[in-house]
This record gives sequence, C-alpha cells and structure tokens, in this order.
Amino acid sequence: MLALTAAAAGSSSLLALVALILALGVGAQVLGDRFRVPSVLFLIITGIIVGPEVLGLVTLETFGGPTPLSAIVGFAVAIIVFEGAFHLKLEKLREAPSATFRLVTLGAAISFLGTAIAVRYLLDAEWGIAFLVGSLLVATGPTVITPILEVVAVRDRVEAVLETEGIVNDVTAAILAVVIFETFRVQEPGVSEYVRLFAERLGTGILVGLVVAGIVWYLLRHVDLSPANAPQNARLLTLAGAVVAFAVANEIYSEAGVAATATAGIVLGNANLPYEEQIESFKGDVTLIVLSFVFIALAALLEFEKLLDLGWQGMAVVIFVALLLRPALVFLSTTGNRFTTNERWFISLVGPRGIIPASVATLFALELSNPESAITNQAGADILVGTVFLVILVTVVLEAGLARQIAELLDVIPMRVLVIGGGKVGRQLAARLEDRGENVVIIEKNPEIVEIAREAGYTVHKGDGTDTDVLRSAGAGNAKILVAATGDDDANLLVAQLANSKFDIQTIIARANNPDNVEAFEDLGVRTISSAMATAWAIDNEIERPALANWMTHIGRTGDVQEIQVTSEQLIGRTVREIGPELPEGCLIALVSRNGDTQVPDADFTMQEGDRITLLGRREGVREAMDLCNPSD
Repeated sequence: MLALTAAAAGSSSLLALVALILALGVGAQVLGDRFRVPSVLFLIITGIIVGPEVLGLVTLETFGGPTPLSAIVGFAVAIIVFEGAFHLKLEKLREAPSATFRLVTLGAAISFLGTAIAVRYLLDAEWGIAFLVGSLLVATGPTVITPILEVVAVRDRVEAVLETEGIVNDVTAAILAVVIFETFRVQEPGVSEYVRLFAERLGTGILVGLVVAGIVWYLLRHVDLSPANAPQNARLLTLAGAVVAFAVANEIYSEAGVAATATAGIVLGNANLPYEEQIESFKGDVTLIVLSFVFIALAALLEFEKLLDLGWQGMAVVIFVALLLRPALVFLSTTGNRFTTNERWFISLVGPRGIIPASVATLFALELSNPESAITNQAGADILVGTVFLVILVTVVLEAGLARQIAELLDVIPMRVLVIGGGKVGRQLAARLEDRGENVVIIEKNPEIVEIAREAGYTVHKGDGTDTDVLRSAGAGNAKILVAATGDDDANLLVAQLANSKFDIQTIIARANNPDNVEAFEDLGVRTISSAMATAWAIDNEIERPALANWMTHIGRTGDVQEIQVTSEQLIGRTVREIGPELPEGCLIALVSRNGDTQVPDADFTMQEGDRITLLGRREGVREAMDLCNPSD
C-alpha cells in the first residue's frame, strides 16, 4: 500500500512538472511573438532557470534517467524534423540550388573537420572525441532556424538555404555522430567501416521514409477516411506516419530515424496531399508544444561547472566555430552573384545549434561516464557535453536572440507590402504579390476573415488598419507599398492619409468602391483604383483584346509581366540590341520608363542606371531577367 502511495505521489509530481514545463514553453512562445525575438532564446533561459543550476525543479532523475529521456527526445525529434521537412517545398529549393547543395556538402565537411581540429588542439581532446564534437556541431536544425525565420522575414533564397541546411545537416550530424561513436567499440576502424556504418543508416532511413510516405499518401488519396472527420483523420494519420517512420528506422539502426522522418516529410510535403493546409496547421501547433518541452528539458541539464572547466579554450572554440569557420564555409558555398554580401554575412552569423547536438551529446556522455561501459571515458564525456552545450548556449543566446537586429543591421529584410483588408480583393492581390516574391502582410480586424486568410497561407496581422499603432506593429515603418483594399471608402481614405502622414512609404494606393469618391481621394494625392473603372477596363479588354486579357488573367502561371529598376553594371550603358541576346529565352523588354517618360524602346535605346523597365514573357524567363537587371533586389 505504501509503495502504491509513493508511486502515485511520484506520478503526480512528474505530471505537475510536465504541466509546468508545457506552461513555461507556451509562455516562451508568447514572449517570442510579443517581442519579435525567436522563442528558442526564452526556452533555453527558462530551462536553465528550472534546472539544477538555479531552482532545481527539473533534473535527469525527473524523467527516470537517461533511457526514458532518450525516448521522449526521440519522439520530439521525429515530430520536429518531420515538420521542418514537410515545409521544405521543391519550389523553394530552386531559389538557390547550387548554393544549397554546396552548403550541405562542402560546408558540412568544412564544419566537421574544422571543428574537430579546433577541439583537438585547443582542448587537447582525443581525436575520437574531437571528431564526435565536430560531427554534432555540423547541425543547425529546424528547431532553431524555424523560430528565427518566423520573426525575421528574409528573402526566399536566404530562407531556402537556411531551412534546407538545417534539415539536411540534422540528418548528417545525427548519423555521422552515431557512426563515429560506434567505431569507439571497433579496434582500429578503417575508412570502409565508417562508410559502411554511414551508408547503412542513411540508406535505411531513406528507404523506411519512402515506404512510410507511400503508405500515408495512398491512405490519404485512395481510402475513405470518413467524410465527417476526414481532415482530423488526415492530420492524425500524417503525425502517426512521422513517429512510425522514426521508430521503425531506429529499431533497425540507431539514429536512422532522423533520416527516415526527414525523407517522409519532404516526400509528403511535396505530394499535394488532401487537407494539406489543415495538416500543416495541426503539425505546427504540435511541434511548438513538443519543441517547448524538449528545449526546456535539455536546457535544464546544463551544468555550468562543466562549461567553466573548459576555460578560455572553450570560448576560443566557440569563437572559432561561430565567427571564423561559419563565415568561411558560407562564403565558399555561396560563391556567385545570387546572394548579396550582406545576405552571405547574415547566413554566416545565424547558425545556432539546437536539439540534435544537445540530445545526442547528452546520451553519449552518459554512456561514456558509465563505469560499467566498455568505452568509459570521463574526461572525453566532459569535453563532449561541455563543448556542445557551450556552443549551443552562446549561439542560441547571441545568434538567435539577436537575429532580428543582425538582419536589420545588414539590411537583409525586404521591405514589406501592407494590404489593408483581407477580403477577396485583398487576398487575390496578396497572392499575386507573393508569387513574385514580395513580403506581404495583410491587416484585417474581422476574426472570421483573419482565420480564412491564415488558413489560406497568408501572413495576417489582426487589427484595425485605421489605427496608427496597428500599422506600425504590422511593419509600416519598413513598408514600400501600402494598399487600402477594404470595402469601406472612408476606412481606405483614412488609412491612406495615416500612411502618408505618419510613415515614409514609397507607394500608397487606395481602392474606391464608389466612383463618386475617386475625386476626393485624388484631391488628397492618393493614387486611386476605382472598382467600377477596373471592371470596365476588364470588360473592354475582353471585347477588344481577348487574347491579351486571357494571358494577363493567368499571369504567374505560365507568363508574367514585371517592372524593375536597372542597377546591374552589366546592363548600364548598353543598348537594347546588345542586351537582348543575354536575356533568358522567351523574355523581352516591353517598356522603359525614365524621368516620368515611358516608351517602347527601339534597338538602339541605351540603358541608364535607375531606368525602370517592363519585362514581358515566360514566367521563369521574366524572373531570371529580374535578377539580371537588379541582382540585389
């Protein structure tokens, strides 16, 4: 009876701690949103506070030892990696394919070898431990990169590189670390042994991930999931698939599960699943909870004594890894003119480490510290966990915590386009603008419309667009275009006036629902689009220019028309005749605007810096030509 009572008390205590951790995790997420700071900063600080170094509420014994904690972390990693991979769309990968490939191959190799050498000579570690630390610190991971990108709206090409690097290198780091750790048990392992162990785990993970993804896809596409609860069943089936892929692969080979969940996530994320929006929303919420729990739990295991034992040599390793090695591998991987120098520095300075290094290092250190283990190495365990956690702590606090300030200092956040009004007009406009790469934020006060717009994938700021504080919090201070697109002319006029008087916005456009109000808008200097006139233009085009009208209606699918300013030194001072052959196939210069004068250029027209040219042609060709004309835009 007493044993049952004690067990019940222990269970109750554990339940209370789990509830506390979850509550603190949600609070950290809210604080991150409130202060526009990546939530991982608050999560790791919270973990330290509740851990043994401060309050002592959470310890390794809280979870029953390393084995239960390993299972909890494994479950969390499965969901987190799957979530990040699911959002990695092939279209996004095309933003910077060569740079991404080099970063996860050449960059990963430089990080691995460079870190190992630094640990070996600065901390006087054995080569095996040095290589183990180097392998783990290859990983940046979606656990730390995704929260940063949620509050720092960089360009798609920068986001694609950081996200892909995080997901792929999580897999690489986990498998590479296990391979190196396994060879501790092998006498004088050769290169073939390393290759075999790595191939076994990577191959198994990819195979299991493909099989699980195929089964989930088939069930979602071809099996009746009960119409009444189909969206819910689709969400649960996808989540179960992620966990099953991780567990099955890990049963075959340790750490093969990371590769399995990443593979399944990428395949399913690009498979055009039914209820995809609901699945993404659900997984996002689950991931936030799991991420909060695991980050706080692992941060609570930090032991300051082991960090301090590393001395100045430990900080030297951090500085070398974060400020010397990271920029070197990024600049080597992003050669060419695809990225601006400031964007390359931003990628260099934002590479915090996260869950994978922390969890794997903790588990390895526990085995190395076990007196009964055949590979006991207490000194190596201290260097391993101390170095990994020191790098995580410093990079999360500084790189994640200051990510927005770094982005603003380097000026890599593209200026926003604010669309006031999330109705059909606002959403259609936002879709077209986002398709060409603009950073669009919709401002809407109606809760129902807010939910509709968010479910459709738009970034929505809830609030009244006629309120100066709402405009400011939505980013009006960094906006280049504001469109007042509500169905209320009074509201549109007020928004336009506020934007004009309170913020330095280049272009302000208002929608006039009543034609009689156009003159009042224009008297105040507001560029105005009359709904009635726009409809008349559309009908006239259908009558007089049906082919052009049809083509313009489907802009963004196959064809495109874009206007862009010429800044490229390759084009300035050259004629249209000379530039023509260098333009992508299926793209031409239709118009040139200079000093307010717009004309169709002849072959001998010479380009000047600042000219605004209108490009017309195939969608891909126009986008390539935009990069040619303005590489930094």
